[in-house]
Amino acid sequence: MDNVNNQLDALKKVHSNQSEYWMARDLMAVLGYSRWESFQAVISKAKMACESAGIDPANHFLDTTKMVQIGSGAMVGRADCFLSRYGCYLVAMNGESSKPQVGMAQTYFAVQTRRQEVFDELTEAEKRIALRDRVTQHNKQLNAAAKKAGVVSKMFGVFHDEGYRGLYGMNLADIKRTKNIPESESLLDCAGRVELAANDFRITQTEQKLTVDKVQGQQAAIRVHHTVGHEVRETIRKIGGPMPENLPAEPHIKKLKAIRKKQKKLTE
Repeated sequence: MDNVNNQLDALKKVHSNQSEYWMARDLMAVLGYSRWESFQAVISKAKMACESAGIDPANHFLDTTKMVQIGSGAMVGRADCFLSRYGCYLVAMNGESSKPQVGMAQTYFAVQTRRQEVFDELTEAEKRIALRDRVTQHNKQLNAAAKKAGVVSKMFGVFHDEGYRGLYGMNLADIKRTKNIPESESLLDCAGRVELAANDFRITQTEQKLTVDKVQGQQAAIRVHHTVGHEVRETIRKIGGPMPENLPAEPHIKKLKAIRKKQKKLTE
């Protein structure tokens, strides 16, 4: 069970709008399918189930074609499909029940979907706290990937600063001065949801690139962090979103946690 969960976690991708998705070709192997044609039939059933539930399949299944090189050197199109979390859940529910991996995936996506439902029910302050906690966890995973790539402990400050430079167009010290955040306080502890989401995307995509591309070498890892941060910045620019350095600092996350703790006591 844990192995399937770990594989699904590793294959999860995060869009710039923070929505999670998986690629069907990746999911196919985890669910124990070896032929794309067989898995396509499962996807078709999942699409019909989605439509039967009164939900537009286009919101959860996006067919695509990727050009790949075959043995002769020629480039051919290979069908694939972007799947939302709900799309993956429907695929798992329509998979072959005789495959143990399918049952494990059903449980995984059911739990993930419920977690999202719970998150959607939170207040804005609670969502900010939850997102900050998620960023903390993802930063730990990024640190592990950076260490594996060859970044030594004394260079972690430089490694993270390059990520900020890419995303904000300035180093961490300048970001804090711009936002009037005391030097002793964490930038992310004073970031709102939009800013946290941008940083979470930077962090998760850097961790994934370091891992998938098997990046080796301290300077190479540092360059990757800067490049990913810059790409996230350009994405924000293209869609007309506010630049992260222009977003105002918000009350320290500890204050929100203290307020929530007090409110919880009052309701007990």
